[in-house]
Order: sequence, then structure tokens, then C-alpha cells
Amino acid sequence: MLGLRLPEILIILVVVLLVFGAKKIPELGDALGKGIRSFRKASDKAFDQDDSGDTASKAQQDRQLPHGSATATPPSPAAADKAEKKV
Repeated sequence: MLGLRLPEILIILVVVLLVFGAKKIPELGDALGKGIRSFRKASDKAFDQDDSGDTASKAQQDRQLPHGSATATPPSPAAADKAEKKV
């Protein structure tokens, strides 16, 4: 945890208490919690949208690919020449 031990954490908490006061600390905690929750909700929504978009575009790519092809990129000319020589 960033190399912080109990004495360092206690010093930080005392400084925060002195700077903000005992009445403000619960309000700051509430505001911080609400901010973290809204950030998580927004990032979850964005992540869900990315997942649904990826599966739709992947399914669309699968329909466009020739049967049995694993990639959308065409084979290189050198690979095509090697395949023709083997036949």
C-alpha cells in the first residue's frame, strides 16, 4: 500500500482532521462515495456498450468472411505463391 504504515496513516488522518474539521469529514466522505459510485456506473455503461458493439461488429465480420477463414486480411502474395507451388 505505497509503503504507508500505521504511523504515517495516522499522521495523514490527523492533518486531514485539522484542515477540514470534524464536521466536514463525513460530508467529504459522502461526496467522495457518491463520486466513486457515479464514476463506476458511467464506466460500467461504457464498458457494456463497448461489449455489445464488439459482438455485433464481430458477428458482422464473421458473415463477411469466406467460410473457414479466420482473419479478415487477405493472404500475402508470397503466401499465395507458396500455396500454388504445393498444389
